[in-house]
Amino acid sequence: MLEYVIPALIALVVIIVIRNIKIVPQAQAFIVERLGAYKETWEVGLHFKVPLIDRIANRVSIKERVLDFPPQPVITKDNVTMQIDTVVFYTITDPRLFTYGVERPIMAIENLTATTLRNIIGDLELDETLTSRDTINSQMRIILDEATDPWGIKINRVEVKNIIPPTDIQNAMEKQMRAERERREAILRAEGEKTSSILVAEGKKQSLILEAEAEKAAAILRAEATKEATIREAEGQAEAILKVQQATAQGLRMIKEQELSSEVIAIRSLEAFEKAADGKATKIIIPSEIQNMASLVTSIKELSDD
Repeated sequence: MLEYVIPALIALVVIIVIRNIKIVPQAQAFIVERLGAYKETWEVGLHFKVPLIDRIANRVSIKERVLDFPPQPVITKDNVTMQIDTVVFYTITDPRLFTYGVERPIMAIENLTATTLRNIIGDLELDETLTSRDTINSQMRIILDEATDPWGIKINRVEVKNIIPPTDIQNAMEKQMRAERERREAILRAEGEKTSSILVAEGKKQSLILEAEAEKAAAILRAEATKEATIREAEGQAEAILKVQQATAQGLRMIKEQELSSEVIAIRSLEAFEKAADGKATKIIIPSEIQNMASLVTSIKELSDD
């Protein structure tokens, strides 16, 4: 009989020892009580509790948690009732205080959030409420963090997720937004037309400037061409005069080289006078030499008659 009892006792002791060996996983903490009183908090690792004396009163996760509360009715300073729902991010910093600090801490945080939100929104008007989310978030976080600190809870962030005003307010806001969009559209259209008109005017101005510059350049080219033509013509006339002078000088030189007698010159003069007489001139100026020649011819004719 004894040989069966001893192994059974040994097996029972082994089972009891194994069942009282506890491993605390990462990001968790165990609250251990001894005879109903708080004994210690187990952190991550291997632990052993005394059988029948120690017990694990609570397993607490120390990871960051999120509480998404349903919409809460709140009244603004100008007596507008709206629905606001919030999201709270918190972390348990002291598992012992979280276990023994408050009964049902999640419900406590929810109620505290609702009352705090009503107090803050009660000091704001509708327009301020819609445009002051950051202010609301900051004030709620500070108030909730101070209130939950004795519970071993750290409020990291509080976010206002939705702000739902009444239906008539929503309709009025939609009309206002529509009117604002139409006003902005009209302003943008007017600015676009203004810009377009300015660009068109600038284009016309630039076109006129380019045309004037083109006419100026053409006039300059015409003046330069006329100047060049005048210079060429003057050079041509000067060259012609030079040629005539050179020809005259060459003729005089040739006459001088031939050494013509006075009789030949007289005959030449008569020939020139004959050609001049054939013209239509009413007045003829006869050189004195030709007059003398005429007298000579008359005398010779009289002698012949005699």
